[in-house]
Amino acid sequence: MATAEDPAGAGPLLVLWDVDRTLVAIGGGVSQETWALAFHRVTGRRPTEFPDMSGRTDRAIVADVLRLNGIASSEPLVAAVYTALADAAEEYAPRMREVGTVLPGARETVAALAAGGTVQTLVTGNLRPIARAKLAACDLTAHLDLSVGGYGADGTDRADLVRRARERATAAYGAPFAGSRTIVIGDTPHDIRGAHDAGALAIAVATGRSPAPELAAADLVLPDLTHHAAAWPGFLAARGLAHLA
Repeated sequence: MATAEDPAGAGPLLVLWDVDRTLVAIGGGVSQETWALAFHRVTGRRPTEFPDMSGRTDRAIVADVLRLNGIASSEPLVAAVYTALADAAEEYAPRMREVGTVLPGARETVAALAAGGTVQTLVTGNLRPIARAKLAACDLTAHLDLSVGGYGADGTDRADLVRRARERATAAYGAPFAGSRTIVIGDTPHDIRGAHDAGALAIAVATGRSPAPELAAADLVLPDLTHHAAAWPGFLAARGLAHLA
């Protein structure tokens, strides 16, 4: 039966994962090198300036990288950068495997949610091929339906990515995932704001560059995902979803 807390009634939950510093960490300067290689292939020169990338979408970052390096943006140019980024990520896959790590509790949490019937995908600022490459490098693609996520090419506002992921998941699974049926898990205030602006819940993990006090607007803040199993039943029960714990 539908309730005020659970307007969709029966049906699974949809968990939308951020990637970088939430599920995995890809060190060694790989991200910036991937961008530099793609930029060089499209423009013929190396970028001299990069914007802050934390929590932002690749669509927004591409526009800023071009602007900061004195190049006028256009849709064909942006599309060319997307293609070059995907190619560069594939080439850097061996390096990602060397320097990539799964963050504490991530693998166990994804597996536990899958065992409980939760639909899981991504809502990430990364382009889809880049997100896939990072997760594959850390052997973390199992249980995640990457076909129904929200990705960096979908917009500059993370709320739009959440909405797009929900639309794709609804079409694929036949469930509306309305309101508290959609839960975003990320590590930045951008993730929290995007979730809430799209009418979803937000769980924040303090495993990125944002300390816990900066994540206080989330519906739940965890030090890392090793604390998820203990907090999950109470989090759901408080929202009328105890039967899904």
